[in-house]
Amino acid sequence: MPGRERRAALIGELQGASAPVSGSALARSLGVSRQVIVQDIALLRANGHDVVATARGYVLRAGARDELPTRLVKVHHTVDEVADELNTIVDLGGVVTNVLVNHRVYGKITADLDIKSRRDVARYVSDIAAGKSFPLMTVTSGYHFHRIAAESEEALDEIELQLAERGYLAEVMPYEDDLE
Repeated sequence: MPGRERRAALIGELQGASAPVSGSALARSLGVSRQVIVQDIALLRANGHDVVATARGYVLRAGARDELPTRLVKVHHTVDEVADELNTIVDLGGVVTNVLVNHRVYGKITADLDIKSRRDVARYVSDIAAGKSFPLMTVTSGYHFHRIAAESEEALDEIELQLAERGYLAEVMPYEDDLE
C-alpha cells in the first residue's frame, strides 16, 4: 500500500478507535513494521494531525485547529531572518504549527512550534538567542518547511504571497512531494 493511502488508513483507524491504539496493533492491522507506523505518525503530525502518544497507544485528538485549512510551505532564509518570516505569518493571521526539515541522512525531522502571535515569535527568537538551542533549519542550510493554519484558503494564499515577495518561499523539489 502506498504511503499516502496507508496514512489515510491509519487516520481512519485512529478516528474509529474508542481507546488508544498501540503502535504494534496498528502495524499488524496495516501489514507494516512498527517503525513504519512511527514514521507515519511523525508525517501525520507534520501535516497538522493532532496524534498523541500515550502510555497505552496513539490517540487522535480532534480540536478546533483540525478544522482550519492548513498548508505546508517550503522556505529558505538565514537565522537573522527568522523573526521577520514568523512575524509575516502571524501578522496575516497564520499559526505556525510546526517546522519540518528533510535531511538527506536523517530523513524527516519535525518539531511542534504553535507560534500564533508576535509574543510567541519574540519568545522563540529570545530562546534561540539565549543559546537554549538552534533553529532546526540550520541542519539543512536554511531550507525548511512550515505547516501553517489560517482561517481560510485566501489567508493562506496571502501568507504564501508575502513569503514569496520577501524572498523566503523556496521551490519544492520532486523528491519532497511525499511530505504533504
